[in-house]
Amino acid sequence: MSTVILLRHGKSTANGAGILAGRSPKVNLDDTGRAQAEKLVERLDGVPLAGLVVSPLLRCKQTVGPLAAARDLEKTVEPGLSEVDYGDWTGKELKHLAKEPLWRVVQAHASAAVFPGGEGLAAMQARSVAAVRAHDRRIAAEHGDHAVWLLCSHGDVIKAILADALGQHLDAFQRIVVDPASISVVRYTETRPFVMRVNDHGGDLRGIVPPEPKPKRGKKAAASGDAVVGGTTGR
Repeated sequence: MSTVILLRHGKSTANGAGILAGRSPKVNLDDTGRAQAEKLVERLDGVPLAGLVVSPLLRCKQTVGPLAAARDLEKTVEPGLSEVDYGDWTGKELKHLAKEPLWRVVQAHASAAVFPGGEGLAAMQARSVAAVRAHDRRIAAEHGDHAVWLLCSHGDVIKAILADALGQHLDAFQRIVVDPASISVVRYTETRPFVMRVNDHGGDLRGIVPPEPKPKRGKKAAASGDAVVGGTTGR
């Protein structure tokens, strides 16, 4: 399997206003978000990308726009990676939503949370994990297990994908922090995912690129899904 960069979209006008944007169609990046999108080109310098997969929402498409242009890559739109359908909560201020009884459920028992007129967080995790794993299999089949690709989605979606990769119950996914324009990295293997970065804002990402496969000689090498006993030694 391959390595996926999980990019949350840049800061949006709704983020700045304290509004739960959800699937509102015309939420743009603000000035900070546009600068973050431009900066992404430099942040990923030296990281070869086999593909770009994005949520259908405008703010995600805007975030990867400069990168797609710089790398001459097509954006594959994936509905399974769209924002949570927050239903009746969409477009409302977070400070008011925090007074709703459902807010405590979302915080402490996310797997039971279903938004009125919308979807449940468990359903969101199921469709987003299915989508990321399907694209990962596709890209690995097309480009090899050493391929790296980028996915641009939303905060709760990325947190749910990371929780799955960590083997963590969805009820604990609020312990994960995923800021606007942050990068998290997961490497999928046949036996388990490896979580390589979480909420990274500026680290050197060249270290996430797997080495080209070497021809096997002599003793059998460790399987690609094996963890290094004692911890990795760096690159």
